[in-house]
Amino acid sequence: MKIYDKFGKLIFDGKNMAGANLIDADLEDANLRGANLSSANLRRANLEDADLEGANLMNADLRDAKLMNADLWDTNLMRANLECANLRNASMDGANLYCANLGGADLGGADMVGAYLGDADLEGSNLNGANMRGATLRGANLEDANLKRSNLRNADLHGANLRGAKMEGCNRD
Repeated sequence: MKIYDKFGKLIFDGKNMAGANLIDADLEDANLRGANLSSANLRRANLEDADLEGANLMNADLRDAKLMNADLWDTNLMRANLECANLRNASMDGANLYCANLGGADLGGADMVGAYLGDADLEGSNLNGANMRGATLRGANLEDANLKRSNLRNADLHGANLRGAKMEGCNRD
């Protein structure tokens, strides 16, 4: 049984779906605010325009997932696998992406103000035009990442691997 609000959005806010198998699920525009999706398998899931604010996606598998324009404010994505995920224009302010795998992910235009990406793997990812002002990228792997026109003002890049990163037009301190 699916539950919808008056605007036709799926409602899962605050639900415990830890470990759920949601491979290829269509959750476009769904309300998953505060939901527990830790260790869930969301591979190739469509989460475009979904509201995941404050959700727990720790250790979740989001490989090849579609998260364009998703709201991921203050979301826990610690150790999540987002390899090759599409996070274009996602709102990720304050998100915890410690040790997350974002290799090959598209984060173009994403808003990541104050996000924590310590020890995250962003190798070959697209961060073109991303706003990472004040983000923590300590020890992150940004090898061959596209950081063109991104905002890294006040970002902590201590120990980050920037080998081969494209940084033309990047705004840094």
